[in-house]
Amino acid sequence: MVPRAESVGLRAALSFPQSEISASRWALHWLLLGLTLLTTTTVGVVFAQCFENNRPIDLDQYFKVFSALQAHPWLLADGLAFSLTLMTILLAHELGHYFACRYYGIDASLPYFLPAPTPIGTLGAFIRIRSPIYTRRALFDVGIAGPLAGFVALVPALAIGIALSKVVPGIAERGDLIFGVPRILRVFEWVLFPGVPASDIYLHPMARGAWVGILATALNLIPIGQLDGGHILYSFAGRRHKLLSRLFVVVLLLLGLFYSPTWLVWAVILFLFALRHPSIFDVTPLDRNRVLLGIAALAIFLLTFTLVPIR
Repeated sequence: MVPRAESVGLRAALSFPQSEISASRWALHWLLLGLTLLTTTTVGVVFAQCFENNRPIDLDQYFKVFSALQAHPWLLADGLAFSLTLMTILLAHELGHYFACRYYGIDASLPYFLPAPTPIGTLGAFIRIRSPIYTRRALFDVGIAGPLAGFVALVPALAIGIALSKVVPGIAERGDLIFGVPRILRVFEWVLFPGVPASDIYLHPMARGAWVGILATALNLIPIGQLDGGHILYSFAGRRHKLLSRLFVVVLLLLGLFYSPTWLVWAVILFLFALRHPSIFDVTPLDRNRVLLGIAALAIFLLTFTLVPIR
């Protein structure tokens, strides 16, 4: 008989023996955190310099920034508005998962950050869940905790970042990197820059960091496989999760063909590496509050998803 998750959750959080973290593991967490702070701050310098000079974001700026930092290393301080905003959102997301796991006595690692030479300086962050999840309610709570925590962190950052942004006619449609405009971003732009088209609003680096957080939230809420959205889908659909995940992969393929090749890449990655989901032998339906949270997660997905993220 599967115990009710709520009846064991608090006790498990207090008594579950976390896996001992060795000194080398702590060192790895701190090293990845520091490297990701460095790579995202370097990218933030690119965004800050382009913003200051009303210049579109061109790829050559990513190469020129190294010589600029070599001559003036204090410029790194200018990149913190982007990097700290982004890393705070990513950290909030992963800690949402982590503390939900702790509540249910699920063995999970601290967050691993992923530094990378990408246009945003990172591939995100993740935690490792090292023990099974036995109930639908625990799976739902762990799956939704990350996007909710990340969304709560990104909303004020987005509001402040857009308030610091400025109007430069046509700037958002110029340059080598053109960023999409998700619905939540456009809502804030309507409020803070009424009547100004999205193409004329130059996002402050803080708003740019929040934009990356928006993209990460949308990607994680895609209802496929072992993504957060996949966990939420499994909590509702059970065995139908497998079929629905494959259907959503087909949707991504179509989006890749008609809107952005980015979705083709994601469709292939998810199909090859993240499509399967561990079985949970629990038929207990989700309660009303979790159903409402599931609807909220769908609303967040619709607010953060954009058909063409970057072009």
